[in-house]
Amino acid sequence: MTERQMLGYFPGETVIHRLNGTAKLVFLLVVSIACMTTYDTRFLLVMSVVSVVLLKIAQVKWHQISFVVRFIIVFSLLNIVTVYLFAPEYGVALYHSRTVIWEGIGRFTITQEELFYEFNLILKYFCTIPLALLFLLTTNPSEFASSLNRIGVSYRISYAVALAIRYIPDIQEDFHTISLAQQARGYEMSRKGRLMQRIKGVAQIVLPLIFSSLDRIETISTAMELRRFGEKKTRTWYAQQPFQKKDSVVIGSAFCLLAISFGLFYLNGGRFYNPFQ
Repeated sequence: MTERQMLGYFPGETVIHRLNGTAKLVFLLVVSIACMTTYDTRFLLVMSVVSVVLLKIAQVKWHQISFVVRFIIVFSLLNIVTVYLFAPEYGVALYHSRTVIWEGIGRFTITQEELFYEFNLILKYFCTIPLALLFLLTTNPSEFASSLNRIGVSYRISYAVALAIRYIPDIQEDFHTISLAQQARGYEMSRKGRLMQRIKGVAQIVLPLIFSSLDRIETISTAMELRRFGEKKTRTWYAQQPFQKKDSVVIGSAFCLLAISFGLFYLNGGRFYNPFQ
């Protein structure tokens, strides 16, 4: 199960696993804001390296994130192509410069400014996605729920989010089991099969997977109602950890990075770092 799992909590003894869930959540949110609001390439490059290094420190294995990374790569490429198709010279307007690499056909030219702008878009993925994966893979779902509740989110919503995250491995296990059953009946769904054949096989899995998921939802809902979940305005948390000095350092580091990001607004005269001036 561990080798097949795409996303889910993996217990560990690294320093990142031992951090308080609230501290990790605040770091993720604050640093994501810092990376999303700036287009300073220097800042984004540094944060991309930091994000990858943190994954290494947490001892995250490639098989744990390979599917998600491939999906994100495809999505980011589609995003970049779409940006170019709709505004092939948007970078020229942003950086007030035009250095043509290839004249192209009609308005579809390739300029250094456009490539530089789209490079910044790619860096934003490298800044934020690894941090989100790191949080999901190193934070116990129950502790995640307590973290959300601690920053002001209703415990009902927090618990629902935690259940959804905890349910991801179960969905993956059900998908794999149904896939093996379908292959045993003669439906080729492995990499040896043709693409359309595999897509058709996956489509046949969706319906039984939905029904099994609905059965589990009903069972969980009934169990929670029998335990009078949601009757009180507040609740205690079994997995909540007390704050330690290292958690304060993590939160402080996040706000320092946010301050640096905003400080670059002043140095650059805006959100964009312009090397063409």
